[in-house]
Amino acid sequence: MASKRALLKLSGESLSGGGSSIDSASLKRTAAEIKTALNAGDIQLAVVIGGGNLWRGAGKSMDRVTADKIGMLATVMNSLALNDSLKDAGLKCKVFSASGVSGFAEQFNREKAVKCLEKGNIVIFAGGTGNPFFTTDTTAALRAAEIKADLLLKATQVDGIYSADPKKDANAVKYDSLSFTEAIEKRLKIMDSEAFSLCMQSNISISVFDFYKDGNLSKALSGEKIGTVVENR
Repeated sequence: MASKRALLKLSGESLSGGGSSIDSASLKRTAAEIKTALNAGDIQLAVVIGGGNLWRGAGKSMDRVTADKIGMLATVMNSLALNDSLKDAGLKCKVFSASGVSGFAEQFNREKAVKCLEKGNIVIFAGGTGNPFFTTDTTAALRAAEIKADLLLKATQVDGIYSADPKKDANAVKYDSLSFTEAIEKRLKIMDSEAFSLCMQSNISISVFDFYKDGNLSKALSGEKIGTVVENR
């Protein structure tokens, strides 16, 4: 079934081109994939993007709270870059940040965010949850629940969920679909436990797919069977 309101979880690497920065070509490709997907149907889309391209691993030697705060700022930087690229592509966008970054993004407000979605804006949620110790996976699940999304799209570099890491185990088996219960029993690493639990409790399906294959975002949003879908049954 095609999604009516979805949240796309992107990694910071989707903007990096394999480096440790923001790559112009990767940024434009990401914006183009989103534009193509939205042109294909009447879809409301929110986005959460990580900050790994700017900060991953760099804070291991410092206090965790400080490192996480810097990581949240990295997501703001990526969100502003994506917002600019989407606007260049002719799309309406709005960035909300969990923490106050006056002059850069508006403070997150659920009601305002939903109204923006209803008016046809892509809404980008920056700044994580606003608290340390929580990943952007958890942010994505939390915001998806708050805006009552029916689907959380997890953009990855692999074509779905496997029984083991397919890059390390040639015998790894790919799953086309799973229930939340099956995924828990198999101890599959889809998202961190907090994010997974939020999606299960809020009845939000998770679609894990290869974002780096052109057209896959459109297919996932239209309900085409690609990647792996995890849902309540």
